[in-house]
Amino acid sequence: MDVDDWIEQQLHPEEINDGVLDGKIGQFRTWRMSTRDLVQTFPNNNLIKGAADGKIPLPTDPMKRSIYEVQISILNERQKQDQLARDGKAPDAETKAKIDKQNQDTASAQADSLLALAKDKRMEAIIAMPPDERRIFVTNVRGSQRDRLLAEFPADQREYFLAMNSPVNVVVSELQQAKLMRALYSERQLLEVMTDFWFNHFNVYLNKDADQYLVTAYERDVIRAHALGKFRDLLVATAQSPAMLFYLDNWVSMGPKSPAAVAANKGKPGQLSGLNENYGRELMELHTLSVNGGYTQHDVTELARVLTGWTIQPLEQGAAFQFDPKKHDPGDKVVLGVVVPENGVNEGMQVLDMLAHDPNTARFVSKKLAMRFVADDPPPVLVDRLTQKFLATDGDIREVLRTLFKSPEFWSIKAYRAKVKTPFEFVISSLRATGTDLNNPGPLLGTLNKMGMPPYQMVPPTGYSMTGSTWMNSEALIDRMNYALALSSGQVGGTNFDAGRLLALGTLTSRGFPRPNSADSDADRGQETALLLLENALLNGEVSATTQKAIRRQLDDPQVAAHALDDPKRTLNTMTALVIGSPEFQHR
Repeated sequence: MDVDDWIEQQLHPEEINDGVLDGKIGQFRTWRMSTRDLVQTFPNNNLIKGAADGKIPLPTDPMKRSIYEVQISILNERQKQDQLARDGKAPDAETKAKIDKQNQDTASAQADSLLALAKDKRMEAIIAMPPDERRIFVTNVRGSQRDRLLAEFPADQREYFLAMNSPVNVVVSELQQAKLMRALYSERQLLEVMTDFWFNHFNVYLNKDADQYLVTAYERDVIRAHALGKFRDLLVATAQSPAMLFYLDNWVSMGPKSPAAVAANKGKPGQLSGLNENYGRELMELHTLSVNGGYTQHDVTELARVLTGWTIQPLEQGAAFQFDPKKHDPGDKVVLGVVVPENGVNEGMQVLDMLAHDPNTARFVSKKLAMRFVADDPPPVLVDRLTQKFLATDGDIREVLRTLFKSPEFWSIKAYRAKVKTPFEFVISSLRATGTDLNNPGPLLGTLNKMGMPPYQMVPPTGYSMTGSTWMNSEALIDRMNYALALSSGQVGGTNFDAGRLLALGTLTSRGFPRPNSADSDADRGQETALLLLENALLNGEVSATTQKAIRRQLDDPQVAAHALDDPKRTLNTMTALVIGSPEFQHR
């Protein structure tokens, strides 16, 4: 396909068939659930406590009910142990170790019995266990027995089994795993890149309590849904998102003179508690105007007053956005020199519209896009051009991107491999470039955690850095090289690496590489040919003399050379790892 046609197609992802991806992520049911369904199916502590106290009825569905029953058993056991500790009767370390060993032995024996059953009868047998017995089993089954049970359960039963032990972890894990699968298999690559870009721009920390349930809908219905639309629509959607309102605490913010704050401060002379400025500050500093956008602390306070009353329903009811007039601060406000008349929820809409159309916002967003796609320090002329397009099109993200992709700066030789891959980009690109299948994303999440970039887990609202200096240091390079070696030797769990496919690809796309020296031995010529094919497949054959010399020096290492004749596959895997770990592959 012509490159311009391909870019145009990527700008309209709704027209691209993504059937392969749909088949891959169909197993992750939580991705399609509403927040209310997520909480009800994979209950939080409040729901479990309510069910334990008899205030909430247990679900009628047997598998959903089983989650509640085990979690109630866990709660009761925890309370029992806490009471023993308060009474000074807690078991000593030796006794506790014996109990743990007994529970593990019991779980192992039960696992053997279950594995002897037909696959479609196993979950039925687990649900038939008394809740306390089921708790001991799901929290103590280990190793290969657990792995086999999980592997042979249908997707929904696997979810329920995992949820019996930790309901919220199912929600979190599936969200993270789906992100890896989308990045690897989606044909809508620009949409994936922009979803990642905007989530980072409007960052929310996944593991902040309720956000464990709220981020799924946030990415799906807010970020992804508006990733190529108008910036104003995206800004409003994030501002009214339960995930953002909870993350930056605006949901609890009350105007100092609001009815709710007056009632809360009654009998406490001199107190004016309630106003929270977190979101107001980040809205201007990180989401729109930038840190140098010309606002003051007074503007932050006034904007926080404007947004009082922007809150959410209780999580168990779905945590939808709502405006609470009792928390809203009365009176006019002044933001960026503009008077905002008292008008309830519409005050916030007025200011968001003002921020979305501010030239400082246009420049800030345009520069970040240029940083993402061109260089850490993008050419000012490009930023100017993107800013003008942003303002001329009412913040149309698709049009700004089209301008970016047609710019000479984007196609400049200076921009080629100017950007260092983030850990996420490095891991995903290594799988895509090598044609490696991913059937279990779990182990890769551990890899990204070690590299410092677990999905959705950047605590500060700044999000993960896009600049190379953040990710390039000696420790990071060692981590990347170790990962490349593990991947190419088949030691990354959940992956199916095959170096033979790379050699075939290198052969198909060969562009006349120098022939190996005829004076070399057959083994040396074979090794040289394989390396050239790998470089062609993974780096388009564009490898510096310095990198080639470094790779050959590694291959000449006596320990590597000793395996070349008796274990050529191992040598081929080592070659692959060295190419993946090269400076050229580290850049995009």
